[in-house]
Amino acid sequence: MRFLTTVDFYPFNYLDAANRLSGVHIDLARMICEKLDLSERCQVQALPWEELAPAMEAQRGEAILAGLAMTAENREKYLFSIPYFRFPARLITPRSSPLAEPLHASVTGLRVGVVGQTAHEVLLRDLFPRARSVVYSRQDWMYEDLKQGRIDAIFGDGVTLSFWLAGKASEGCCSFSGGPYLASEYLGQGLAVATSRDLPQLAEAIDFALHEIQVSGGLNEIYLRHFPTGFY
Repeated sequence: MRFLTTVDFYPFNYLDAANRLSGVHIDLARMICEKLDLSERCQVQALPWEELAPAMEAQRGEAILAGLAMTAENREKYLFSIPYFRFPARLITPRSSPLAEPLHASVTGLRVGVVGQTAHEVLLRDLFPRARSVVYSRQDWMYEDLKQGRIDAIFGDGVTLSFWLAGKASEGCCSFSGGPYLASEYLGQGLAVATSRDLPQLAEAIDFALHEIQVSGGLNEIYLRHFPTGFY
């Protein structure tokens, strides 16, 4: 069983300080193999992104675990597993001003920063029509305005926001409020394992393994190993 991945999708697949292939996808591949009793025959190979599809066509791998988008075009080439990761939208606010439930009421009239021309901008307006959207072209300007009190909250990708919250730049100013917001019609269907359309039994086996991993808490264990703070 060979999984194909890349080295440029931190923290999902990357080379660590010792030049070892690491990340969420690497740990997930090993856990899938354990569930399928294939650990001794399990391999993960990193390739440049543009070489993944040719490698699958040449049968040099059985699955792609690299964040391949579940588009209509890709669905014609591959079978996709159930999603193992969804990108949640989150609100962050100053620690001194947490939002109270119900969120829709407490956000009314607040100045909420969001990066313009993104799915999060559209989702913010649809989820919280009574909030005052403040649109930014740069994320760092938005962060600074939140720290300085020029806006009341930020709405955006939970993964990106989790790294900022845990980093030095945030100076411990803020935290998540409410959420998470999982809206596939805005934010996509998430990440899944892609397998050859000629291997439906493998796709079913991977679905089984992912279900078992999720039920056992294995996915949360992997996420907390690679992300600085929980974003769900």
